[in-house]
Amino acid sequence: MKLSTQEEYGLRCLIQIGRHQQVSGGSLSISEISQLEGLSIANAGKFVRTLRLGGFVDSERGHSGGYRLSRPAEEIVIGDVLEALGGRLFDDEFCGEHAGQAGSCTHTVDCSIRSLWFNVQKTVDHLLNRITLTDMLGEEPEVSAGIAEKSDKLLQVGSAL
Repeated sequence: MKLSTQEEYGLRCLIQIGRHQQVSGGSLSISEISQLEGLSIANAGKFVRTLRLGGFVDSERGHSGGYRLSRPAEEIVIGDVLEALGGRLFDDEFCGEHAGQAGSCTHTVDCSIRSLWFNVQKTVDHLLNRITLTDMLGEEPEVSAGIAEKSDKLLQVGSAL
């Protein structure tokens, strides 16, 4: 499975905005975001626009304007962010997109693969919906340990069923 460029960079831009706000309390301009992430101003603007339309950031005009979180970082769920940036790995349209040369999937009645992708998506959703932007704002070792803990708890619950 691969994340799209939009999902990867969009999330990275959101993390930069969250980190900056956490440290300084201020907003971050598109040019600052593009510099921090090594993106063109146009691409940074595209990713941040999607975040704004998704309700995760607000823009402020003026000399000290820029982008800031629209709500506290602990209220921004990473699953919601990734869905706004690119959607889901497996959704209702998945089978139609993989029909081959046929007009519709030849396995609409008896498909063993569909249940695999459905359960992979369900597991990914459970984890991503437990991670907030706050969990992502630290240094990598701290973030990694926190996500691993949430993932391990999820796997323990799943294996108990």
